[in-house]
Amino acid sequence: MSEAKDGSVARIVVVEDNPTMREGLEAMLTRAGHDVAVAPNGEHALTLCRERATDLVITDFKMDGMSGIDVLDALRGRPYPGQPEVMLITAFGTIDIAVEAMKRGAVDFITKPFDTAEFSVKVDRALATRAIKRERDALRAETEYLREEVEHHFGEIIGSSGSMQKIFDSVRKISETSSSVYIYGESGTGKELVARAIHRESPRGGGPFIKVNCSALAESLLESELFGHEKGAFTGAIKERKGRFELAHKGTLFLDEIADIPPPTQVKLLRVLQEKEIERVGGEETIRVDVRIISATNKDLGPLVEDGTFREDLYYRLHIVPIEIPPLRSRKEDIPPLVTHFIQTISGEIGKPIAGISDRALELLHTYDWPGNIRELENMIERAIVLCDGGILEPEAFPLDERTAPRVGPMITAPPVGSVRLDDALEELERSMIVRALEQANGVKTKTAELLGVKTSALYYKLEKYGLTRDD
Repeated sequence: MSEAKDGSVARIVVVEDNPTMREGLEAMLTRAGHDVAVAPNGEHALTLCRERATDLVITDFKMDGMSGIDVLDALRGRPYPGQPEVMLITAFGTIDIAVEAMKRGAVDFITKPFDTAEFSVKVDRALATRAIKRERDALRAETEYLREEVEHHFGEIIGSSGSMQKIFDSVRKISETSSSVYIYGESGTGKELVARAIHRESPRGGGPFIKVNCSALAESLLESELFGHEKGAFTGAIKERKGRFELAHKGTLFLDEIADIPPPTQVKLLRVLQEKEIERVGGEETIRVDVRIISATNKDLGPLVEDGTFREDLYYRLHIVPIEIPPLRSRKEDIPPLVTHFIQTISGEIGKPIAGISDRALELLHTYDWPGNIRELENMIERAIVLCDGGILEPEAFPLDERTAPRVGPMITAPPVGSVRLDDALEELERSMIVRALEQANGVKTKTAELLGVKTSALYYKLEKYGLTRDD
């Protein structure tokens, strides 16, 4: 296969319900060196885009079922691998249609009939625009990471409870070493704050602290973010770029939501931990890196290791020094100092003096279980300060009645004790939930995984386990 002009192959999906037109566009784009997939309708095109990273979707405007605008809206309405640009083709071209398409995010618009030269120019222009956007976004992200490192104010970790005192002791001991640290805790418990404290107190405290949210990046982009890339490594790589490992050299790399790293990237991460060296995407040079890894997750990695979703050898490499941060509901004695801290900080930031909180309001906060933990408490205090008419936060400022009401979930009837093994009963419950989720998601696996709150790879394992792999 030949290469695109920037040295990499562009991945293009063509959506056209006319077979002759579809085959012609496929042949034209293939001759130009692109990796082309074709779809006879919008639904098929979206499936292709979910299954592989795509750079550009070229879609006919008028089709049975989904129109080209519908395809555009679907691709812009949720993240797809590669976040492709969209170009529309129509035989009914008007200025109004073109303007509407561009408003909704189309990169370009072409009207039938058109010649090969015009089409090629527009495709090249669309891919060039995509490359510029990706590089711009990458530069913005890198600038933001570095800005946070310079401007971040390291505050004290608030907590007087026994469990938090043990964490403080652990941080002091851990900071003296360069061992990998694994932080586990529910969302909002302050995992990043603990990671920053470990970095700040360590001999690496003068070096960079670089964070990566592994769940916020598409699989196709995560390796580039971690290891960097060479110019021309893929469409959009218009210049060399350092990855997070290089940026964290002589410092600390904080890998948040480590459970969401896909298996191929797990293999490369394991190699870095073992060999202390990386290779950029599309590169051949080996680069030595001196980085301390602190990983964090709000999920239990044990079951993921057992079902093969997360590599056991990588788990033990990351799990050298574990720290579990307890949820706020199990250390409610920390609520008063946290509330005082947030009142002082937030009232100062927004310029609204608040003297404190009443005993009745503080008692109310103690009755709530705080599923969102410290982050939820901070947000609640900020809301109360914004809406407060006086200088003291009263119970009326905290609408917790509905939140503290018992939550009624689906009733599950257990079989009589002794009639079935516990493992079998749990498996039957799991299978029935998967079946219901499949039905609700109309068989779409990614949507099914979202409904069940599991990774897609874990869902495929369970589908195979329960014999649910058939499309019917």
